[in-house]
Amino acid sequence: MGECCNGGGGGGGGGGVSMSVRPPALFSPGAMVDRRFLKHVFDNVHGNISLDPLSLKFIDTEQFQRLRDLKQLGAVHTRFEHSLGVYWLAGEAVRCLQTYQGLELDIDHFDMQTVKLAGLLHDIGHGPFSHLFEREFLPRVLPGSEWSHEQMSAQLVDYIVDEHHIEIDPNSLRKVKEMITASSKTALARSSKEKQFLYDIVANGRNGIDVDKFDYIIRDCRACGLGCNFQFQRLLEAMRVIDNEICYPAKEYLTIHKLFATRADLHRTVYTHAKVKAIELMLVDALLAADGYLKISSFTLDPAQFWKLDDTILKTIETADKKQLKESRDIIRRIRRRDLYQFCNEYAVPKDKLEYFKDVTSQDIVCSQKANGIELKEEDIVVSNVRIDLTRGKDNPLESINFFKDYDSEKKFTISDDRISHLLPASCQDKIVRVYAKKPELVEAISEAFENFQLKIYGVKTQVHETPEKKRHRK
Repeated sequence: MGECCNGGGGGGGGGGVSMSVRPPALFSPGAMVDRRFLKHVFDNVHGNISLDPLSLKFIDTEQFQRLRDLKQLGAVHTRFEHSLGVYWLAGEAVRCLQTYQGLELDIDHFDMQTVKLAGLLHDIGHGPFSHLFEREFLPRVLPGSEWSHEQMSAQLVDYIVDEHHIEIDPNSLRKVKEMITASSKTALARSSKEKQFLYDIVANGRNGIDVDKFDYIIRDCRACGLGCNFQFQRLLEAMRVIDNEICYPAKEYLTIHKLFATRADLHRTVYTHAKVKAIELMLVDALLAADGYLKISSFTLDPAQFWKLDDTILKTIETADKKQLKESRDIIRRIRRRDLYQFCNEYAVPKDKLEYFKDVTSQDIVCSQKANGIELKEEDIVVSNVRIDLTRGKDNPLESINFFKDYDSEKKFTISDDRISHLLPASCQDKIVRVYAKKPELVEAISEAFENFQLKIYGVKTQVHETPEKKRHRK
């Protein structure tokens, strides 16, 4: 992300903000924005982004700058760019509502600033390697823990305000944290029932349509060289608040469906690609092996320590000469040399078995082997149970979205997909079971055990094809 200054320096580039004239009160409902105190950065997705003085107070902290060292889902961009993108889109969303319904909704500068700050800070609580840290690593070292990056984001916001003596209205601070956690299981209780539609913008717990998804979908598609024909601008311009909820024109049903379908495609082709998962599984093993010595998991207990964790933990382990880190170091070296865990095969769980599916384990595969001279052990095998859906598990998220006929109508309603098209998929989720061998010489034995497991459970081999002979016999 490049930057060009207008007014004060610093901000997105990591330096401080130097201002010869004192900016106006950071929070003043209805206040006009003085352009002398704005900073502009250039984003390769959204173009020029204007940063206001209060946002710069948060950006110019080591806790926010840390996001530069957190890759966005393993792609080439970071959560720093994504966070600025969500900040910008959050402002655009409020601006659209203000333009068309400003008087009716009583949207003011306070609302605008609060939603934009929530967008800016929504991901500040992510750990190293983002979702891998939260969903794969922590459950293994802290079983039963309900830790979430949203919850840590809220804690870090408080920490930054206290540590850097940032002046911010207490009511706004509380709402920023409520908006950040709005779609999580650990959502904070909302302090007000007024303007509930503002909580739908950054992290929409109501139906999943939010500017966070708008940004990462378009950003990840571009980073991976994939086409993206989802047009979030149409939704921003067309949305409307009815009964304290953001609703959409009925004619945009397929546009919204494309949002969820594109997200699912990214999960299938990028985020859960077989080789991507192989590397992630190895990263988890490396972090697990290092946790006993480095106490990585303990950092989640204190925001003052947590912000010091980022993707560079890998380099810390890799370059350390401590014998306690040898196992972890060896795994990282294998990743560097592309000596990855070998993908054996996979199958999609049959549609009629999805509801009661139980995760497959390494023990299940070991117990399915037949006598062939090789005795498999659980530590030789890694099973990845991949879930891909439209954000609502087996449920269709579009069923929780309210639409309206036209701008003369005050009535909102839901739409069932069979009233739109019979070409839309009848199922809203996939579950895929993948098996990996930690050692290439075990691929054949593990592949055979995996096939036996499928026959035992389903009566047939549900995988699409046999494991390739070349891979089976690799030494």
